[in-house]
Amino acid sequence: MSRRGPRAARGERRADMGIEPVKSTRIYEEIVRQVKAMIAEGRLKSGDRLPPERDLAEKFVVSRTSVREALRALESLGLIEIRAGEGTFVRGGSVEALIEPLALVLLSQREAIGELFEARRLLEPAIAALAARRATPDEVAEMARILEAQAREIAGGGTGLTQDAAFHAAIASAAHNRAITRIVHAIMDLLSQSREESLNTPGRPTRSHQDHRRVLDAITRRDPDEAARAMADHVAAVERLVVTPKRQA
Repeated sequence: MSRRGPRAARGERRADMGIEPVKSTRIYEEIVRQVKAMIAEGRLKSGDRLPPERDLAEKFVVSRTSVREALRALESLGLIEIRAGEGTFVRGGSVEALIEPLALVLLSQREAIGELFEARRLLEPAIAALAARRATPDEVAEMARILEAQAREIAGGGTGLTQDAAFHAAIASAAHNRAITRIVHAIMDLLSQSREESLNTPGRPTRSHQDHRRVLDAITRRDPDEAARAMADHVAAVERLVVTPKRQA
């Protein structure tokens, strides 16, 4: 009889999980996306063991370095647990795992974008206020670095979309509440297309960067009320661009 136990056996039964070869310049992010989808769809369940790093690299057709980066990201989201000498296992009861199935349903419904912006209006000003109270000096410096990169990107004719997402994620992390961090990641993932549409509006990337600067200034000054107001104004401005035209159409 095998000594590997039921957990190992379950992981081996799911070794062929319908993994697709990765075709992306940001390779580890695509691996994260696929694993999150597998969890949301039930192809990976709590307690399942992922294939070894070497096997994952072969299945995704990527380097082992990219797999390691993806696993670290998944672990930071609370979706997996890496156990030395045992392997990598899907965690149970994570906030992200509970949100993602609903997120996948909402993603196919354009009218749900308005509801997601309503969630942003309720959550993000409060999160910015928490960040103003709790952000470490290193976290504030990281936000400033992100906005410097966004300014360069916009000056070069880009939209600054990557830095936009990174800035909002950095604020959520600075709130020092793991549930908040995961919820914000889920909402921003769902709104990625609409945010891209917004940032392709002429003049919007510059305005977005200015909004971000106002939020960061308030966080740097440890002014939670102003941080909340600045974030509320920013979310409202983006919502007017993304949601209002669709409602009037």
